[in-house]
Amino acid sequence: MNPGNLLKVAINALKRNKMRSFLTMLGIIIGVASVITMLAIGQGSKKSIQDQIASMGSNMLFVMPGNMRMGGVQQGSSSSQRLTVADIKAIKTECDAIVAVSPEVRSSGQAVSGSSNWPTTIYGGSEQYLEIRSWSLVSGRNITDTEAEGSAKVCLVGRTVADELFGEGIDPTGETIRFKNIPFKIIGVLSEKGQNSFGQDQDDVIIAPYTTVQKRILAQTYIQSIQMSARSAEESDLAQSQVEEVLRRTHRLREDENNDFEIRSQEELATTMTSVTEILTILLGAIAGISLLVGGIGIMNIMYVSVTERTREIGLRMSVGGRSVDILLQFLIESILLSVFGGLIGIILGFGASSIVEALTSWPISVMWGSVILAFVVCTVIGVFFGWYPARRASELDPIEALRFE
Repeated sequence: MNPGNLLKVAINALKRNKMRSFLTMLGIIIGVASVITMLAIGQGSKKSIQDQIASMGSNMLFVMPGNMRMGGVQQGSSSSQRLTVADIKAIKTECDAIVAVSPEVRSSGQAVSGSSNWPTTIYGGSEQYLEIRSWSLVSGRNITDTEAEGSAKVCLVGRTVADELFGEGIDPTGETIRFKNIPFKIIGVLSEKGQNSFGQDQDDVIIAPYTTVQKRILAQTYIQSIQMSARSAEESDLAQSQVEEVLRRTHRLREDENNDFEIRSQEELATTMTSVTEILTILLGAIAGISLLVGGIGIMNIMYVSVTERTREIGLRMSVGGRSVDILLQFLIESILLSVFGGLIGIILGFGASSIVEALTSWPISVMWGSVILAFVVCTVIGVFFGWYPARRASELDPIEALRFE
């Protein structure tokens, strides 16, 4: 029998049991759609994180207080020397690979204006804080170093804070808000950044002079972190080594003592976050891929049932000259058709599900054509792999015994 006739016979056989054929394909459909959707979510998250980190610049550096080991004993961060304003001044004067540096402190609480209030986070920084964070203003002016040194009660607000306290679209520059009962005059409004990859609203923020946040809100003298910009991405490593040298000296660390601080670059952060998202993407794809395996087992089961039901038909065809190879190919083609058609429907549903997830959750989605091609190839392989044994069993039936089958 030629391939065209075999294909026609296989299609007719599937048409005779339309509902069973559809239910058999359902496992493949769900599996393919799940794989495409999960990988699209993972890839979209990875791309979003990379874009956000890249927008902040690859020359950004962070210094955070760390743990220090003394006498073989790991000391907690509370027992290690804290970052101070003296560290900032030393970095400014001695690290020529650093072009901008700012302390950072932060606290959460309620911002109040009249009868309106809103839970938010206040960040304390210096004049160069916005430059380092690649943030601009849509109105007003930036905080000055003079205001930072004098603990001025002024602030910049994000768009979300402005909308919640004063109404959507209103420019609150010149107005006064209270944060933990401390009055702050708004001198500028930050440009919108939207949500980050973790769903956090980057516009839900207040920025004030770091000394004001330190003394009036946190009642502390140390700095929680130091934000810096290297002269260029190429000089990031040089800047990192200069900062480490300066801080070890200002913290009076001996040669045998570990750093009581940690320096991280934007590039390291990007690498770490990319690795995490890649692992999550693989995990999501593997979980979704299990349904493909279940779908393949379903195809094998149905093909076994089909062979049993059509035993007499197989015996009749073989008794009138039908070849074993034709019987094998017919059942194998039926299995492949179930897998391929299920895969095609699954691909369409995968694109649709990805679009729905993006529309409902605002989660970044990026469908990879590689995953679509892979899913289609896997469907074909599943059809061959799980259809081979039932097809081979059908081709090896004894014609006489098959005709006697009840």
